Amino acid sequence: MKLQRMNRRALALGALAVSGALALTACGSDDTSSGTGGSSASATTDASSIKCDDAKGQLLADGSSAQKNAIDAWVKQFTAACNGVQINYKGGGSGAGVTAFTQGQVAFAGSDSALKPEEVTASKSVCKDGTGIDLPMVGGPIAVAYKLDGVDDLVLDAPTIAKIFDGKIAKWNDAAIKKLNPSAKLPDLKIQAFHRSDESGTTDNFTKYLIATTPDNWKYSGGKAWQAKGGQSASGSSGVAAGVKQTNGAIGYMELSYAKDGLGTVAVDTGASAPVKASSEGSTKAIADAKVVGTGSDMSLKLNYATKADGAYPLTLVTYEIVCDKGNKADTLPATKAFLRYIASEQGQGVLSGIDYAPIPAEINAKVRTTIEGLS
Repeated sequence: MKLQRMNRRALALGALAVSGALALTACGSDDTSSGTGGSSASATTDASSIKCDDAKGQLLADGSSAQKNAIDAWVKQFTAACNGVQINYKGGGSGAGVTAFTQGQVAFAGSDSALKPEEVTASKSVCKDGTGIDLPMVGGPIAVAYKLDGVDDLVLDAPTIAKIFDGKIAKWNDAAIKKLNPSAKLPDLKIQAFHRSDESGTTDNFTKYLIATTPDNWKYSGGKAWQAKGGQSASGSSGVAAGVKQTNGAIGYMELSYAKDGLGTVAVDTGASAPVKASSEGSTKAIADAKVVGTGSDMSLKLNYATKADGAYPLTLVTYEIVCDKGNKADTLPATKAFLRYIASEQGQGVLSGIDYAPIPAEINAKVRTTIEGLS
């Protein structure tokens, strides 16, 4: 089905978004120190409205670093209400999360890409009489963030972005960048392009955008592993953000909540009436133009990266929580269901807009909630 409506109600709930420092103690997490507003939350949640049921014990989870700031905010609220539960989410990247899930090491995983057929097959050995499924839970703009002294506003289009990250455009005063930014004072300075060193759903979605919009300039097959030559690499969204912040002339891709503290974000010329900057609202508009392609209980989506709708930000990812539809471990199932129920609720989704994420549109989210109730 094609989704035509934004989740206006969920966006309005952005008023519930939270502020204040948040620190999850995650076992070995490599992505806990983003230093961004995205890791903030306040105690505005009504804890009495969170349904804990029989949730208790420890939940181990791993995966997408792009969603980690959202998970941190949710964990703080959920564990305040359900104090018998401890949730340790290691934001080690989507690839690490899926591997941990298919090896039975975690109760659920986060991934910015849906399970591949071979990963679904692998999950059957963990999900007794069931299979791993994708539940879309977090929308997020992938910001193209930069540090360039004296340049506060920057417009790029897909061909130019592709050439920068493929090493074909090497200087900031290149003619292609000057044409898109005629009033900017672009220096004769080398571009330092940062990409992810770990397998990442953010990389997968970033390169899917380039493949869909400018295939002549991005001739790689795509996937979670970075394929272009050259450039600088760093682990996790926080690592890329840190690398860009430390280097004048640097540029990198990261989930929007990491693009803070002196970083500028690129406005993307999509062919719409005006270039579009990364935002929660723009991301939700893009997700609302997606198609559900999963079958059965699976809710994987196909995004329209080439959208030209006004205000729709095309460099958008959806993070899935991956869980067994059947065959979840009996000792973790109550806590897993309770936590997923909370984050899919209006209350949980309402946190997202204020911390630079995008709520999942209502039509999709209603089905996600139904699926969660059926987990066994």
